[in-house]
Formats: sequence, structure tokens, C-alpha cells
Amino acid sequence: MRLCVNTLAAPALLLGLLAVAAPASATSCTTQASLLPQDRDALAAAGGGLARAVAAQDLVSLKAALLPAVAQEWDGISAVVQDAAPLMKGGQVQLRSLYLLDATSLTAPADTQFFCSNATGSMTVTLSMRALPPGRYAVVLADAAGAPFAAQLSLILVWDAQASAWKLGGLTVRPGALEGHDGVWWWTHAREVVKAEPANSWAAWYSYEVARSLLLPVDFLSSPNLDKLGSEQALLKNSPQDAFPMTIPDGPRTWKIDTAHFDQTLMRADLGVVYESIGVTDPAALRTEAVAVLSAFLKAQPGLRQHFHGLWAYAVKDGKRTPVLELPMAQIP
Repeated sequence: MRLCVNTLAAPALLLGLLAVAAPASATSCTTQASLLPQDRDALAAAGGGLARAVAAQDLVSLKAALLPAVAQEWDGISAVVQDAAPLMKGGQVQLRSLYLLDATSLTAPADTQFFCSNATGSMTVTLSMRALPPGRYAVVLADAAGAPFAAQLSLILVWDAQASAWKLGGLTVRPGALEGHDGVWWWTHAREVVKAEPANSWAAWYSYEVARSLLLPVDFLSSPNLDKLGSEQALLKNSPQDAFPMTIPDGPRTWKIDTAHFDQTLMRADLGVVYESIGVTDPAALRTEAVAVLSAFLKAQPGLRQHFHGLWAYAVKDGKRTPVLELPMAQIP
């Protein structure tokens, strides 16, 4: 049991480069296979060097490579780098994908989509960014191959015309594996649960959630594979999608559960249960309340026990959410 919240997956995405639902403008994207050799080499050198600097915790080099326009965001970038250390430990940096984004045709910051198709046009990855200023950008995806958590890095590079160099504009580091399994395994597992335990739609639903998290290197990216995963998940009946808020009787009490979500705070395949507290403040009483809530939740959904590591309890009172504890399934009565 640990009473902490870490931010290993927290993004530091600068210049407003965030996912948007309905971008207003689209420009051009060139994928790795279609890049001119000089562009491919330049991006590989810049992205690979920065990824290796993250792995080495080389904050001096990363700060020197930061785009001057976003220098005030350095604290966020450095925090992500430091939190990424356990994710990358024991791994070797390998570049996965390079995308060169041309937004020079913009006349002002705009919500922008880039459609990045492979050479045959058979697959298109979409990058959606908000309030993107005119300019040239690149997205570099890399992996920490061999690391237990299979860290996946997403670097946003911005062409600095004054320096004639690619500069760091944003960074995200996320795990690519949990409990020793990658996203493809969790996706397959979700399908197996659907077939073997058709009534256990909650376990299947959250297995899809784990798979999506491990297969999505950064929030502003979408792909046909991720769309397919979402379509499969949406077909589940009696899933958690429309179940919350829910009430669970527990003897003389009734607990209100606001939501339950996949929670990788401790780099485990946990679920976070957010509930309305009765208002106890004594630590021992708060723990007792949390254990009672988690126990009632598992009695209502017993099929979750064998598929996930444990549960987080988050108490909500007067609009404030407080993490109380995390317990492995075997320790929840």
C-alpha cells in the first residue's frame, strides 16, 4: 500500500499542441518513408539525440535544445524527464516513427489536422493540434526497447529559423507495458474475456482501456488500429460506459460511486474508484471507509478481481478528490 500520486505519464506539451475534436485547418504531413534523405537524417539525429538525453537524464542538453519561445515551460519539461527515469531504466532508445509537419501556409494560430499516410495510402495516422502557430514541426516517436515498462517517448520538434536547427517544443513519456504485457497483449486479453466470460463485460471494458493507454504514445494521435479497438469496446453490452454514477448497498449503508477508471499511478494495472465520502477525516477512519467501499465495489463486480492488480480509492467531499490508498485485489475483503 502506498499513499502517493506520481506523474510518470504526465505530458509536457507546449505551444498548445493538444488533441482537438474538430480542427479548423489541415496542412501537410510527410511520413518517414517519404522523407528526403537529408530531412530524415536531420530528424533522426535531432530526435534520437533528445531521446537519448531523456534516457540519460541529461537536463543540461535538453534545456539547451529547448525552443526559446517556450523557455518558461522548462520546469514542466524537466519534471517529465525526471519522472521518466524508472520507465526507461534498462532500455535502449530506438526510433519508431518520424513525421514532418508543414504548417507554413497558416497565417495565424489555428486548430490543425495532419493526415500522415504511408507510401501506399493504405493507412493514415492523424495528428490533431490546437492553436498551432505557422511553422515547420516534427513528431518523433521512440521506444526504450528492453525496459520493463517499455517506455514510449513522443517528442515535438519545432524548426527554429534563426538557429537553423530543430528545437524541443514538447515531450511526453508513457509506459508501453504493464504487468509484463504490452498493449497488443491487453487487447488480445480483452477479446479473450469477451469470448470466455461474456457476462464479464466490465473486465473486458477495462482491459480495452489498458490496451488503449499502452498503444497510444500521445493524446493528439489517432490511427485505424486505435479506431478498431474503440469500435470493439463500444460493442460491449452492460459495460461501465453508462453505469456511473452508481449506488451500491452495503448493509446499513449505501455508497455512491462517481466513476471507476484505469489507473496507472503506481505503474500497475489498477482501477481507480472515485466515491462520495461521508466526511470522515481521521486517517484510520478514512482508510476503513475506503476499504469498505472497495469491498462493496468488488462484490458488485466480482469479475474484476482476477484480471487486474488492485484498486485505488479516491474520496470526494465538497468537490475535493483525495487519494486514500491502493490495495492489491487479494487484500480487499
